[in-house]
Amino acid sequence: MEYQDILYTKEDGIATITIDRPAQYNAFRAQTCEEMIHALKDADYDRQIGVVVLTGAGDKAFCTGGDQGTQDGGYGGRGVIGLPIEEVQSAIRDIAKPVIARVNGFAIGGGNVLVTICDLAIASDRAQLGQAGPRVGSVDPGFGTALLARVVGEKKAREIWYLCRRYTAQEALAMGLVNAVVPHDQLDAEVKKWCDEIVEKSPTAIALAKKSFNVDTEMIRGMGGLAMHALKLYYETAESAEGGNAFREKRKPEFRKHVK
Repeated sequence: MEYQDILYTKEDGIATITIDRPAQYNAFRAQTCEEMIHALKDADYDRQIGVVVLTGAGDKAFCTGGDQGTQDGGYGGRGVIGLPIEEVQSAIRDIAKPVIARVNGFAIGGGNVLVTICDLAIASDRAQLGQAGPRVGSVDPGFGTALLARVVGEKKAREIWYLCRRYTAQEALAMGLVNAVVPHDQLDAEVKKWCDEIVEKSPTAIALAKKSFNVDTEMIRGMGGLAMHALKLYYETAESAEGGNAFREKRKPEFRKHVK
């Protein structure tokens, strides 16, 4: 595949996937998802790769979820909602190698979900994390909600989704959403350190550990698949459209005017 939306490199047993849409705060569109899926599968098949790093280009954003600038009742690609994001999420879980989120800036909405799904997460002290779905007429009713509750606890997960607040990297560390926080200029060195420690370990033992960790939450995948069909129906409502329209028009949404 010829990549347009991501950068994909391999060096010293480390595969790095960088969402390369800094002008959009590394929000993903359908093309971005297709490229991420392809790169993750390539890294999985490459026996020389022991760990994958997922990050965003630039210093402002890790990822800010689905590109609301392209959504108009759908994202225009394949899949239930025109955006195969559930396949990206599954690919991160299915790859038999740890995936580390290098959180260099904003990890909001679907970007926060990616951090949740990655095996490990290392954040810059400049990073901010949180959800935005209910603010823009969207939601991730699968790994984004249920797995988040496993990671940070039920009460905190509900707070994150219901209030759509932003949390500092240190707050994310305290709730268990990231593994480490370092000064921004030390982020690459810290990520490399963690990667090097993983690469020297037995790849089969690591793969078995990852697969066994996933067993306990695998039912969330089925729930998420079902929920995507409900999400498609929601996206077709005026209520959901109000969120996207308000975002693009830079105004406060008036959801309750559109509830039937």
